[in-house]
Formats: sequence, structure tokens, C-alpha cells
Amino acid sequence: MWARIERHAEAVRGDLGPHPVAVVLGTGWSALAELLGPVRGRRGVGDLDGFPRPSLDGHTGELVSVDLDGVPTLVVAGRCHLYEGRDATEVVHAVRVAVLAGARTVVLTNAAGSLWPDLAVGAPVLISDHLNLTGTSPLVGPAARGCDDRFVDLGDLYSARLRSAARTTLGSIAEGVYAGVLGPQFETPAEIRALATLGADLVGMSTVLEAIAAAHLGAEVAGVSLVTNPAAGLTDRIDHDRVLETAGRSLDRLVPVVRALAHAAVLP
Repeated sequence: MWARIERHAEAVRGDLGPHPVAVVLGTGWSALAELLGPVRGRRGVGDLDGFPRPSLDGHTGELVSVDLDGVPTLVVAGRCHLYEGRDATEVVHAVRVAVLAGARTVVLTNAAGSLWPDLAVGAPVLISDHLNLTGTSPLVGPAARGCDDRFVDLGDLYSARLRSAARTTLGSIAEGVYAGVLGPQFETPAEIRALATLGADLVGMSTVLEAIAAAHLGAEVAGVSLVTNPAAGLTDRIDHDRVLETAGRSLDRLVPVVRALAHAAVLP
């Protein structure tokens, strides 16, 4: 497995060059790459033998090199999810490739449901912490490269430094705890009440495993959720088409957040 990751990382470096920052795009945000800055190059993951390809609408399956105001940024436009039948190592493959290709900072974005009315639809939210409720970890089994380095400290998983720098640039922006669940069904009202009791502010079906994998490899991690719907019990109906529609309408609100995090990432 690690040999394949290293082979893909070498191919990405050779084709697209080094990138100190990688950005993983959430559902419906593939167009964000072009909004971040001039495109320097791109490669479909299908061109890399053994690279997991996303099957969900809203994920194009591309690696896009972008000049984000002078910061070379590798945009992963298409992630895989556990509910597609993937295992944890496949879900985090793109993040591991990005880090081994040179990314020192990984910005993870997602579309999320909001557990609270004050986190309104269309609002970007910095992730301050997470609840991994997927039932798995990318560090289980041989993925950890041996026993000595699998016990990763997650006390500052979502970098306080990056969040502070983003707030300085953006002014007021909400922060919240993201609950990562398996899916693909949306949650029941009872499950949402349980998540609120556990301390969650947002809920979604991605991000948590990628964050763990990036931290395991020594990268600094930032997370941004875009609220695309109120959670179950706070709205009459949730469906994937509405999530995609809201994500597409709200891209312009995500751009300054990602830009602020990318600039903060390369500060000394």
C-alpha cells in the first residue's frame, strides 16, 4: 500500500510540481479550484493506476495545481467515502499522496448539516475539533507503518494557529465541532439529539479520517464546513440534490476562508 502511495506522490510531484498546501474539496465544490487562482496544471486520478476514484456526483476525480496568490496549492477535486464501499486506507489515499508529495498543510472542506439554528445555511464554519463516529481509523492495521508511530496525539488536530490566523484575516467566523458519521443515509432526529449531547455542532460523512491520516504524517490540518442544510428535526426534508444546490450557490463564501488558511499555512 505504501509503495503505491509513494509512487503516486512521485508522479504528482513530477507532473504538477511541489505544493506546500493541499485543499480537499467537499461535495459539489469542484468549481472552487478555478476560483482560488490560475490553474497551473491538472491530472485525473484515473490516470494513476490504483488511485481510488470517487463515484459520487459532485466529485470530479481530479488533482488540480493552482497558484493561490503565489502559494502553489494542490486541490483534490474529488474524495472517496466509506459508504461507497471503500475502506479507510482508500478514503485517505489522496491526502497521503498530497502530503508525501510535499504538502505541509492540508485544508479539508466539507458540506455539513447544522445542529443549531445560529449556524445558518450557507455559512462557512471553521472546524475546531471532531467526533470520529465512523467506527474505523486509517491507522488500523499495516497503514501505520508499524506499531511505534500509530499512537498520534490529536490534541491540536485542527490547528489553533491556522484558525487564529484565519480569524485575524476574516474577522468574525464561527467555529464548531464536526461529527463524522458513516452514512450514506441522513441522520434521524434522535441521532441528531444524541450528537448534540455529545458536543457536536455539525455533522457529515467525511473529513475525520483524512484529518487523522494527515496528522499521522506530520501535516498541519485545518477544516472548513459549509452548512448546506439544517440537521434532521430542524427541517422538513433533507436530500442530496439540495445539498449540491446549496454548495454550488455558496462557493463565493468559501473562497476567502480557504485563501486565508492557505496564506496562514506558509507564514513562519
